Amino acid sequence: MTPTEAAATQYGRNELKKAFQRNFTTGLIISAALHLSVIGSYYGIRYMASEDEIPTVAVRVLKYSDLGPPPSIASAPPPPSVGVLASAKPSVGAPVPVPDAEVNPEQTIATQQELSSTPSPALEQFGDEDVQISQDIFIDGDEPGMDEFVPVEKPPQIVRRVMPKYPEMAMRAGLEGKVWVKILVDKEGKPRKAVVIKSTTEIFNEPACEAAMQFLFTPAVMNNGPVKVWVSIPFTFILKDAVPG
Repeated sequence: MTPTEAAATQYGRNELKKAFQRNFTTGLIISAALHLSVIGSYYGIRYMASEDEIPTVAVRVLKYSDLGPPPSIASAPPPPSVGVLASAKPSVGAPVPVPDAEVNPEQTIATQQELSSTPSPALEQFGDEDVQISQDIFIDGDEPGMDEFVPVEKPPQIVRRVMPKYPEMAMRAGLEGKVWVKILVDKEGKPRKAVVIKSTTEIFNEPACEAAMQFLFTPAVMNNGPVKVWVSIPFTFILKDAVPG
């Protein structure tokens, strides 16, 4: 038997089975890697696209012409008639005479002017110095919510921008990021509140809010008067500088 015939005789079922298992494992690994790369690319593209979206303030201009003419009073239906039920006359007790001996002739009734000049018991208890109204107290209950729609004719415009301070720890670590801050602009164009609504790196949240509270705006206008509104300001932190977006 020649060497060629001996080698052909030795290569049989066992060798084919080993080759099949090896090729099957290699194909399964390659197929799984392809599927994972496709799925990872899809979610990576969606994540990168979501970071570029900047929240905006929805502004709706309401015109008087959109309301239409007021309803006519002449064409309005007459009001429904209201029936009045007859009620029984109130019963009044009979007056009881008082003997003249029990009447005090020196007793007088105070006039309206004398009653108004008499201090009330509460003022006598606390004194005039404790009961005062401060002229510096300003109560303003028209603060809108962060997601509340506020119609304005003219949105606020930035008058002064302030560059946020880059954190020293982030600079040493080589960190970069982006922070979106919502600012409540009052009727004078000054920021009253600053809230982080989205952030890629939390270390930049505090310097972004500090810079946002130093901004100045022109106040939003509605019906020829200033109103409070929320505005969104993005801050981009890069190693060269911290620039408001």
